[in-house]
Amino acid sequence: MEHIVIIGNGISGVTLARHIRKLSDKKITIISAETEYFFSRTALMYVYMGHMKFEHTQPYENWFWEKNRIDLKTGYVEKVDTNSKALHFTNGETMTYDKLVIATGSKPNKFGWPGQNLDGVMGMYHKQDLENLEKYAPNKEVCQRAVIVGGGLIGIELAEMLNSRSIPVTFLVRESSFWNGVLPEGESAMINRHIRNHHIDLRLSTNLREIKSDENGKVKSVIIEETGEEIPCQVVGLTAGVSPNIDFLKDSEIETGRGVKVNRYLETNIPDVYAIGDCAEQHEAIGNRRPIEAVWYTGRMMGEALAQTICGNRIPYNPGHWFNSAKFMDIEYQTYGWVFSERIKKDSEAHFHWKHSDDTKCITVAFDKNTNEFLGINTFGIRMRHETFDRWLTEKRDMDYVMNHLSEANFDPEFYSRFEKDILTAYNNQLQTV
Repeated sequence: MEHIVIIGNGISGVTLARHIRKLSDKKITIISAETEYFFSRTALMYVYMGHMKFEHTQPYENWFWEKNRIDLKTGYVEKVDTNSKALHFTNGETMTYDKLVIATGSKPNKFGWPGQNLDGVMGMYHKQDLENLEKYAPNKEVCQRAVIVGGGLIGIELAEMLNSRSIPVTFLVRESSFWNGVLPEGESAMINRHIRNHHIDLRLSTNLREIKSDENGKVKSVIIEETGEEIPCQVVGLTAGVSPNIDFLKDSEIETGRGVKVNRYLETNIPDVYAIGDCAEQHEAIGNRRPIEAVWYTGRMMGEALAQTICGNRIPYNPGHWFNSAKFMDIEYQTYGWVFSERIKKDSEAHFHWKHSDDTKCITVAFDKNTNEFLGINTFGIRMRHETFDRWLTEKRDMDYVMNHLSEANFDPEFYSRFEKDILTAYNNQLQTV
């Protein structure tokens, strides 16, 4: 019986295993050193905030794996020998495979800061990070202040988590405005104000120089690069992005760049070895997407596609139109298609921006100023329908059509306020459209 070994039990690896089982009777083993059972990584924050228990983050009952004949192996793989098709574990054990799938996900970036490995320094990606946060920041008495380094989506989640326990937070962001490499100017500025309205000490254009230790090897403060200011703290959250977790492959013959290099079929340069999820790097980016995408739904889609290939129906990975969603404190964010920041947008890309007077709702719609083709939309505080924008992008609708049919995309519940009339009026006034 062909043995499929999957290293990593995140959304990519588990989706792959489930779909292989639906399609075949192959022997399947999932290897993980983080947790015995798969859990929803995006739900970790809600465990700390008291909205759920850790067991609630597990989508499947513990008996699910045995019933579906998916073997679970706990351990660290330290070496992959593709010539003998063998995995070597840190405890001296070995395991052979017929086909190997690398689905080891990401790890938080560290940039060689002095003190970055002290007790009380953590990312917010793994279950162990959640456990460390409970240890070092259970309340505001134990942790009188936390410092977060890095202004991405994980950083804002960690700020919200700590804020929920009334722990003072200083947020160091190297950019001049929050996430302005991704968000257009109006949106980024609104999120700056929203963060500060939650009494978070947001420091823009600010870099970390070092993390200082007390006599017991724990965090006691950070030093700011630009000013030399020392900020006393007990926890430092490193949220300056993530990188593929592939250090164990450095002595293998598997081709790597930042991640494991794969083609459209998620195949590596070695026969019978594949990579999916956050650790996979496309040789050539798909459209405007990045070669590496640390996104939940793309990991799931890669798992589904590769299951077909492994089971004899070789199909390419095709993620379709870009979309994503997140939360900035209590403002929900959605994006469909492409809306680039001022730093990276093309000369042909124009934006229509509308913001509500309460400063918690806005949209930015991108279009080609030469052809008027709709390119994408960002929404904050207004829920929109994925399938509607997906269809409009496929149909290459023009900007006027989208703005006049915006109510069709609204997904807010029945008694929520609607803003389409205000948005359309502002659009007609700004762009002088009749």
